[in-house]
Amino acid sequence: MPMYKEEVDPALQALESRQEEILKRLYELKAAVDGLSKMIQTPDADFDATNIIQADEHIPLSASAAELDNLLGKDYGALKDIVINANPDHPPLSLLILHGLLCERYKILSAIHTHSSVKSVPENLLKCFGDQPKKQSRHEYQLGFTLIWKDVPKSQMKFSVQTMCPIEGEGNIARFLFSLLGQKHNAVTATLIDSWVDTAIFQLQEGSNKEKAAVLRSMNAALGKTSWLVGNELTVADVVAWCALQQTGSTNAVPANVQKWLKSCENLAPFNSVLKLLN
Repeated sequence: MPMYKEEVDPALQALESRQEEILKRLYELKAAVDGLSKMIQTPDADFDATNIIQADEHIPLSASAAELDNLLGKDYGALKDIVINANPDHPPLSLLILHGLLCERYKILSAIHTHSSVKSVPENLLKCFGDQPKKQSRHEYQLGFTLIWKDVPKSQMKFSVQTMCPIEGEGNIARFLFSLLGQKHNAVTATLIDSWVDTAIFQLQEGSNKEKAAVLRSMNAALGKTSWLVGNELTVADVVAWCALQQTGSTNAVPANVQKWLKSCENLAPFNSVLKLLN
């Protein structure tokens, strides 16, 4: 009986190759996380992430239209739109700061609307994007940024509204928006940044007094080594942590290094604008 060699579907081969690449990256990330775990659990361990962070290749917070296309994909003839639903009772301060940072890099078409589920919105939140320049044709902008005050349990964001599932949670949205600034990090630095973002939200903002005190001690220690929470450049961790402190009213009774860091944040225009909004 003749034997036939079974043909392998090229699409299946491509899928298997992608899976192998993903697994390889996951193993690399796991190794980095295991190293961080060792550092956290045994402070005197040989592994020290500080040198890795300092050796990381930092890309300045600047991006051109071409780089934005690389980050989001080029869509000829259509303006890329970011739409965020947020509850005015719990305004996502970090997203307002990130809007300001993005406006320093791109030509943004900004808009604020109020959903019918909300009865009233404070005047300062209706003007939280500041004075907007005279509107031009949509094709003259690089990015659309629309904030809708809506009765939602947590902030939600959609990009490419027709095709994308929403991103939920202030921390997750902040990560996405900050990525548009083009900053890149190695696995260790990226993991530390993510860890600080989660710590700021779940412990500093929502945790007990004991948890908050522990986070402030950790922040003070980190800021004793570097200018910002992770390395010597502003990251999304700084944005989210600063906002968490503002929302909990904990900015007065903080250690010396944290106090200095707070002032460094507030020297940046987007932070200062939000601070004025709070006052």
